[in-house]
Amino acid sequence: MRTLLICHDDAPLDRAGLVRWLGSFSTFAGTVVLREPRGRLKKRIKREVSRVGVWRFLDVLAFRLYYTLAQAAGDRVWEQRELARLRAWFPDRPDAPELVVSSPNSPEAEAFIREQQPDLVLARCKTLLKEQIFTIPALGTYVMHPGICPEYRNAHGCFWARATGDQQNVGMTLLRIDKGVDTGPVYGYFRVDADPAESHVVTQHRVVLEHLDAIRDKLLEIEAGTAERIVTEGRHSATWGQPWMTAFLKMVRAGNHVRRRPVLDTPERHGATASGVGVGPHAFER
Repeated sequence: MRTLLICHDDAPLDRAGLVRWLGSFSTFAGTVVLREPRGRLKKRIKREVSRVGVWRFLDVLAFRLYYTLAQAAGDRVWEQRELARLRAWFPDRPDAPELVVSSPNSPEAEAFIREQQPDLVLARCKTLLKEQIFTIPALGTYVMHPGICPEYRNAHGCFWARATGDQQNVGMTLLRIDKGVDTGPVYGYFRVDADPAESHVVTQHRVVLEHLDAIRDKLLEIEAGTAERIVTEGRHSATWGQPWMTAFLKMVRAGNHVRRRPVLDTPERHGATASGVGVGPHAFER
Protein backbone atom coordinates (compact mmCIF):
# COMPACT_ATOMS: atom_id res chain seq x y z
CA MET A 1 0.00 0.00 0.00
CA ARG A 2 1.31 3.43 -0.97
CA THR A 3 0.51 6.14 1.59
CA LEU A 4 0.84 9.92 1.61
CA LEU A 5 0.59 12.43 4.46
CA ILE A 6 -0.84 15.96 4.47
CA CYS A 7 0.31 17.98 7.50
CA HIS A 8 1.40 21.41 8.70
CA ASP A 9 5.01 22.55 8.70
CA ASP A 10 4.86 23.41 12.42
CA ALA A 11 3.61 19.95 13.43
CA PRO A 12 6.79 17.90 14.06
CA LEU A 13 4.94 14.95 15.55
CA ASP A 14 3.28 14.55 12.16
CA ARG A 15 5.98 15.70 9.77
CA ALA A 16 8.87 13.90 11.48
CA GLY A 17 7.06 11.29 13.57
CA LEU A 18 4.04 9.91 11.73
CA VAL A 19 6.07 9.82 8.52
CA ARG A 20 8.31 7.20 10.13
CA TRP A 21 5.31 5.31 11.45
CA LEU A 22 3.65 5.18 8.02
CA GLY A 23 6.91 4.02 6.49
CA SER A 24 7.08 1.11 8.93
CA PHE A 25 4.10 -0.70 7.39
CA SER A 26 3.53 0.89 3.98
CA THR A 27 5.37 2.35 1.03
CA PHE A 28 5.46 6.00 2.00
CA ALA A 29 5.02 8.10 -1.15
CA GLY A 30 5.46 11.66 0.11
CA THR A 31 4.29 14.57 2.26
CA VAL A 32 2.25 17.63 1.37
CA VAL A 33 3.46 20.22 3.89
CA LEU A 34 1.20 23.20 4.55
CA ARG A 35 2.76 26.59 5.24
CA GLU A 36 -0.25 28.80 5.48
CA PRO A 37 -0.14 32.56 4.83
CA ARG A 38 -1.08 34.93 7.65
CA GLY A 39 -4.27 35.86 5.86
CA ARG A 40 -5.62 32.36 6.46
CA LEU A 41 -5.67 32.94 10.22
CA LYS A 42 -7.59 36.19 9.75
CA LYS A 43 -10.21 34.35 7.72
CA ARG A 44 -10.57 31.71 10.43
CA ILE A 45 -10.95 34.40 13.09
CA LYS A 46 -13.67 36.15 11.06
CA ARG A 47 -15.45 32.84 10.58
CA GLU A 48 -15.30 32.07 14.31
CA VAL A 49 -16.61 35.52 15.26
CA SER A 50 -19.44 35.09 12.78
CA ARG A 51 -20.22 31.66 14.21
CA VAL A 52 -20.17 32.40 17.96
CA GLY A 53 -20.43 36.19 18.22
CA VAL A 54 -18.06 38.83 19.60
CA TRP A 55 -18.59 38.15 23.31
CA ARG A 56 -18.09 34.42 22.98
CA PHE A 57 -15.02 35.05 20.86
CA LEU A 58 -13.56 37.03 23.76
CA ASP A 59 -14.17 33.89 25.83
CA VAL A 60 -12.13 31.97 23.22
CA LEU A 61 -9.32 34.53 23.37
CA ALA A 62 -9.26 34.34 27.17
CA PHE A 63 -8.65 30.60 27.00
CA ARG A 64 -5.95 31.13 24.37
CA LEU A 65 -4.19 33.54 26.68
CA TYR A 66 -4.44 31.09 29.58
CA TYR A 67 -3.07 28.26 27.43
CA THR A 68 -0.16 30.39 26.21
CA LEU A 69 0.83 31.50 29.69
CA ALA A 70 0.15 28.32 31.65
CA GLN A 71 0.49 25.32 29.35
CA ALA A 72 2.20 26.01 26.02
CA ALA A 73 5.81 25.77 27.25
CA GLY A 74 5.19 22.48 29.01
CA ASP A 75 3.43 21.10 25.95
CA ARG A 76 6.43 21.90 23.75
CA VAL A 77 8.68 19.91 26.09
CA TRP A 78 6.19 17.03 26.06
CA GLU A 79 6.00 17.05 22.25
CA GLN A 80 9.80 16.96 21.91
CA ARG A 81 9.96 14.00 24.27
CA GLU A 82 7.29 12.15 22.30
CA LEU A 83 9.04 12.92 19.01
CA ALA A 84 12.28 11.47 20.38
CA ARG A 85 10.36 8.36 21.36
CA LEU A 86 8.87 8.03 17.87
CA ARG A 87 12.32 8.39 16.32
CA ALA A 88 13.60 5.63 18.58
CA TRP A 89 10.68 3.33 17.75
CA PHE A 90 10.87 4.06 14.01
CA PRO A 91 14.51 5.01 13.29
CA ASP A 92 14.23 4.80 9.51
CA ARG A 93 12.76 7.89 7.88
CA PRO A 94 11.36 7.08 4.44
CA ASP A 95 13.21 8.59 1.50
CA ALA A 96 10.15 10.29 0.04
CA PRO A 97 9.63 13.77 -1.44
CA GLU A 98 7.98 16.72 0.31
CA LEU A 99 6.00 19.50 -1.31
CA VAL A 100 5.52 22.75 0.61
CA VAL A 101 2.35 24.61 -0.37
CA SER A 102 0.01 27.21 1.11
CA SER A 103 -3.10 25.08 0.61
CA PRO A 104 -3.80 21.36 0.22
CA ASN A 105 -6.38 22.29 -2.42
CA SER A 106 -3.88 24.09 -4.66
CA PRO A 107 -3.15 22.87 -8.20
CA GLU A 108 0.43 22.14 -7.10
CA ALA A 109 -0.77 19.89 -4.27
CA GLU A 110 -3.21 18.08 -6.54
CA ALA A 111 -0.52 17.47 -9.16
CA PHE A 112 1.92 16.20 -6.52
CA ILE A 113 -0.58 13.78 -5.01
CA ARG A 114 -1.53 12.41 -8.42
CA GLU A 115 2.15 12.02 -9.36
CA GLN A 116 2.91 10.05 -6.18
CA GLN A 117 -0.07 7.73 -6.82
CA PRO A 118 -0.98 6.94 -3.18
CA ASP A 119 -3.52 4.24 -2.43
CA LEU A 120 -4.42 5.97 0.84
CA VAL A 121 -3.92 9.53 2.12
CA LEU A 122 -3.84 10.57 5.77
CA ALA A 123 -4.87 14.22 6.23
CA ARG A 124 -3.58 15.95 9.36
CA CYS A 125 -4.62 19.48 8.46
CA LYS A 126 -7.07 22.16 9.53
CA THR A 127 -8.30 22.94 6.02
CA LEU A 128 -11.26 21.06 4.59
CA LEU A 129 -10.21 19.21 1.46
CA LYS A 130 -11.98 19.64 -1.85
CA GLU A 131 -13.54 16.60 -3.45
CA GLN A 132 -11.02 16.69 -6.30
CA ILE A 133 -8.29 16.17 -3.68
CA PHE A 134 -9.76 13.65 -1.24
CA THR A 135 -10.99 11.37 -4.02
CA ILE A 136 -7.57 10.90 -5.64
CA PRO A 137 -6.47 7.78 -3.67
CA ALA A 138 -8.39 4.62 -4.53
CA LEU A 139 -8.74 3.61 -0.86
CA GLY A 140 -9.76 7.11 0.19
CA THR A 141 -8.46 9.97 2.33
CA TYR A 142 -8.71 9.55 6.10
CA VAL A 143 -8.53 11.80 9.15
CA MET A 144 -7.70 10.96 12.74
CA HIS A 145 -10.26 13.35 14.14
CA PRO A 146 -9.66 14.43 17.76
CA GLY A 147 -13.16 13.68 18.95
CA ILE A 148 -15.75 10.90 18.91
CA CYS A 149 -18.04 11.34 15.90
CA PRO A 150 -20.83 12.12 15.32
CA GLU A 151 -21.21 13.51 18.87
CA TYR A 152 -18.06 15.67 18.67
CA ARG A 153 -17.61 16.87 15.10
CA ASN A 154 -15.58 19.89 13.93
CA ALA A 155 -12.90 21.26 16.26
CA HIS A 156 -11.51 20.18 19.66
CA GLY A 157 -13.80 17.25 20.43
CA CYS A 158 -11.49 16.03 23.19
CA PHE A 159 -11.72 19.34 25.02
CA TRP A 160 -15.50 19.43 24.79
CA ALA A 161 -15.92 15.84 25.94
CA ARG A 162 -13.87 16.70 29.01
CA ALA A 163 -15.66 20.02 29.54
CA THR A 164 -19.10 18.40 29.44
CA GLY A 165 -18.09 15.56 31.74
CA ASP A 166 -18.31 12.94 28.98
CA GLN A 167 -15.06 11.31 30.05
CA GLN A 168 -15.74 8.01 28.32
CA ASN A 169 -15.86 9.78 24.96
CA VAL A 170 -12.47 11.46 25.10
CA GLY A 171 -10.89 9.99 22.03
CA MET A 172 -10.20 9.92 18.32
CA THR A 173 -12.28 8.85 15.33
CA LEU A 174 -10.73 7.27 12.26
CA LEU A 175 -13.01 8.27 9.41
CA ARG A 176 -12.93 8.55 5.65
CA ILE A 177 -13.40 12.08 4.32
CA ASP A 178 -16.54 12.92 2.40
CA LYS A 179 -18.17 16.23 1.41
CA GLY A 180 -19.31 17.02 4.95
CA VAL A 181 -17.52 18.08 8.12
CA ASP A 182 -16.48 14.86 9.88
CA THR A 183 -19.51 13.05 8.48
CA GLY A 184 -17.78 10.27 6.51
CA PRO A 185 -17.73 6.52 7.21
CA VAL A 186 -16.27 5.68 10.63
CA TYR A 187 -13.79 2.81 10.97
CA GLY A 188 -12.62 3.07 14.55
CA TYR A 189 -12.69 4.85 17.92
CA PHE A 190 -9.59 5.13 20.08
CA ARG A 191 -10.13 6.51 23.58
CA VAL A 192 -7.85 7.60 26.43
CA ASP A 193 -8.09 8.56 30.07
CA ALA A 194 -7.65 12.32 30.19
CA ASP A 195 -5.15 13.26 32.88
CA PRO A 196 -6.54 16.27 34.78
CA ALA A 197 -3.09 17.84 34.75
CA GLU A 198 -2.65 17.74 30.98
CA SER A 199 -3.76 20.28 28.40
CA HIS A 200 -6.34 19.60 25.71
CA VAL A 201 -3.50 19.68 23.18
CA VAL A 202 -1.66 16.83 24.87
CA THR A 203 -4.90 14.86 25.09
CA GLN A 204 -5.43 15.31 21.34
CA HIS A 205 -1.93 14.02 20.65
CA ARG A 206 -2.31 11.06 23.01
CA VAL A 207 -5.47 9.77 21.33
CA VAL A 208 -3.28 9.14 18.28
CA LEU A 209 0.12 8.27 19.72
CA GLU A 210 -1.16 5.72 22.24
CA HIS A 211 -2.99 3.76 19.53
CA LEU A 212 -0.55 3.64 16.63
CA ASP A 213 -0.52 -0.15 16.46
CA ALA A 214 -4.32 -0.37 16.43
CA ILE A 215 -4.61 2.41 13.83
CA ARG A 216 -2.01 0.66 11.68
CA ASP A 217 -3.98 -2.57 11.86
CA LYS A 218 -7.18 -0.77 10.86
CA LEU A 219 -5.51 0.89 7.86
CA LEU A 220 -4.20 -2.51 6.76
CA GLU A 221 -7.72 -3.90 7.08
CA ILE A 222 -8.94 -1.08 4.86
CA GLU A 223 -6.29 -2.03 2.31
CA ALA A 224 -7.33 -5.69 2.49
CA GLY A 225 -11.00 -4.79 2.13
CA THR A 226 -11.92 -6.40 5.44
CA ALA A 227 -12.46 -3.25 7.56
CA GLU A 228 -15.98 -2.90 8.91
CA ARG A 229 -17.70 0.44 9.23
CA ILE A 230 -19.20 1.47 12.55
CA VAL A 231 -22.88 2.33 12.27
CA THR A 232 -23.48 5.90 13.51
CA GLU A 233 -27.01 6.51 12.23
CA GLY A 234 -29.49 7.50 14.91
CA ARG A 235 -26.88 8.91 17.29
CA HIS A 236 -26.73 12.52 18.41
CA SER A 237 -24.62 14.69 16.11
CA ALA A 238 -23.11 18.04 17.10
CA THR A 239 -20.45 20.44 15.88
CA TRP A 240 -18.11 22.17 18.31
CA GLY A 241 -15.55 24.92 18.07
CA GLN A 242 -12.71 26.58 19.92
CA PRO A 243 -12.35 26.04 23.69
CA TRP A 244 -13.91 28.65 25.98
CA MET A 245 -12.38 29.89 29.20
CA THR A 246 -15.78 29.73 30.89
CA ALA A 247 -16.16 26.08 29.85
CA PHE A 248 -12.68 25.29 31.15
CA LEU A 249 -13.40 26.94 34.52
CA LYS A 250 -16.70 25.09 34.79
CA MET A 251 -14.88 21.83 34.08
CA VAL A 252 -12.38 22.53 36.84
CA ARG A 253 -15.08 23.49 39.35
CA ALA A 254 -17.19 20.44 38.52
CA GLY A 255 -14.22 18.11 38.84
CA ASN A 256 -14.90 16.54 35.44
CA HIS A 257 -11.61 14.72 35.45
CA VAL A 258 -12.39 11.43 37.18
CA ARG A 259 -9.97 8.82 35.89
CA ARG A 260 -11.57 5.91 34.07
CA ARG A 261 -10.14 2.98 32.21
CA PRO A 262 -9.90 3.61 28.45
CA VAL A 263 -12.41 1.89 26.19
CA LEU A 264 -11.60 0.85 22.62
CA ASP A 265 -14.64 0.48 20.41
CA THR A 266 -15.05 -2.33 17.93
CA PRO A 267 -17.46 -2.50 14.99
CA GLU A 268 -19.25 -5.36 16.72
CA ARG A 269 -20.04 -3.17 19.71
CA HIS A 270 -22.07 -0.90 17.45
CA GLY A 271 -23.57 -3.62 15.29
CA ALA A 272 -21.52 -2.58 12.26
CA THR A 273 -22.01 -4.13 8.87
CA ALA A 274 -19.42 -4.34 6.11
CA SER A 275 -19.91 -1.69 3.78
CA GLY A 276 -14.73 9.76 8.27
CA VAL A 277 -7.15 18.67 12.02
CA GLY A 278 -4.16 19.26 13.03
CA VAL A 279 -4.27 19.42 16.64
CA GLY A 280 -1.89 22.32 17.16
CA PRO A 281 -3.06 25.12 19.45
CA HIS A 282 -1.91 28.02 17.28
CA ALA A 283 -4.45 28.27 14.48
CA PHE A 284 -8.23 28.34 14.48
CA GLU A 285 -9.52 25.18 12.85
CA ARG A 286 -11.93 25.24 9.95
